[in-house]
Amino acid sequence: MSDFKVFVTREMPAAALDRLSEHCQMEVWDAFLPPDYDVILKKMGDLSGLLCLLTDRIDARLMDAAPNLKVISNMAVGYDNIDVAAANERRIPVGNTPGVLTETTADFAFALLMAVARRIPEGRQYVQDGKWLTWHPTVLSGQDVFGATLGIIGSGRIGAAVARRAQGFNMRILVNSLESEEDIRQLGGEKVSLDQLLVESDFVSLHVPLTDETHHLISERELALMKPTSILINTARGSVLDPKALYAALKNGQILAAGLDVTDPEPIPLDDPLLSLDNCLVVPHIASASVATRAKMAEMAVDNVIAGLLGEPLPTCVNPEVFDGA
Repeated sequence: MSDFKVFVTREMPAAALDRLSEHCQMEVWDAFLPPDYDVILKKMGDLSGLLCLLTDRIDARLMDAAPNLKVISNMAVGYDNIDVAAANERRIPVGNTPGVLTETTADFAFALLMAVARRIPEGRQYVQDGKWLTWHPTVLSGQDVFGATLGIIGSGRIGAAVARRAQGFNMRILVNSLESEEDIRQLGGEKVSLDQLLVESDFVSLHVPLTDETHHLISERELALMKPTSILINTARGSVLDPKALYAALKNGQILAAGLDVTDPEPIPLDDPLLSLDNCLVVPHIASASVATRAKMAEMAVDNVIAGLLGEPLPTCVNPEVFDGA
C-alpha cells in the first residue's frame, strides 16, 4: 500500500475513484453536503493530495496545514475557489478539468436560452395548474430564437461552442471577448464593445471566468442598456452578475427574462426574491451534468492527482510555472 494519502471532498464516479485507490490511501467524504472548511483543515496534516470541488475553499491556511501536500486537483474548469497564488508560493501544482465539458455546457446554455425564450417551465406549470382549457392565440407567447441576435460575453471554449450552435439558428452573433477579430469571424461572429453588445442583443449569454475584473460585470448600468425584450443567460459564475440589480431589472420590466444555472450566493436561498419571479428560471448549477461528462471530469481530476503524487507534470495544470527549474 502506498504511503500517499489523498482526501476526496465528495463522492464522484466510481471508476475514477477505484483507479485512484490503486495509488494511495484514499478517504472520500461520503455526505451529500460538502465538508466544512474546518473539517478539511483537520484532515490536511498528513495529506499528499487533495481532490476537491468548486464548493471547497482552498486557501493558504489549508496548504500550510499540509506540509507534504504535492497536488491539488479541482474537479471543475474554473478554479476561483483555490488560492493559486498561495499554491505558487508553496510550489504546489493545481489541476483542473478543461475542455471535456465544453460541448455539454454549451448544450445546456442553449437549452436554457430556448427554455426561457419559449417559456417552457411556465407552460408546464400552466398545465399542472389546470389552466389549459383551450388553444388561445396569445397564451404563453415567447420570443423567437431563429434569426435573433445573440450576444456572447467571453467566448473561450464554451462561448465558441455556443456560437457554433447559434449558427444553426441563423442568429446574428455579437462577441465581446479577448479573442481576435479573425477568430471571432471564424465563429460567424462580430467583435464588438460590451455596450454595443448589450444594446443590440436579443439574448445575452455570459461565459467569462470569475475574477476581480469580472465580479458584477453585469450590474445596474449594463442591464439598463439591454432591450426590454432581451433575455439574459448565465452559465458562468453567479458573481459575474449583480443579483440585486438583476431582480430590479426583471421586476421592473427593464429586461424580459433570465435563465440562471449559477447564482450569488450558491446555492440560492429559498427566500431570495429572484425565486419569486415567473420570468427568472433558476436551476442548480447543472450545465456540465451529463453522465459521460461528469465521468470524464472525474478521470481528468484523478489523472492530475496521480501525476502530482508521482512528481510529474499535471496533464491539465493551471500553474505549470511551479515545475520550472524542478
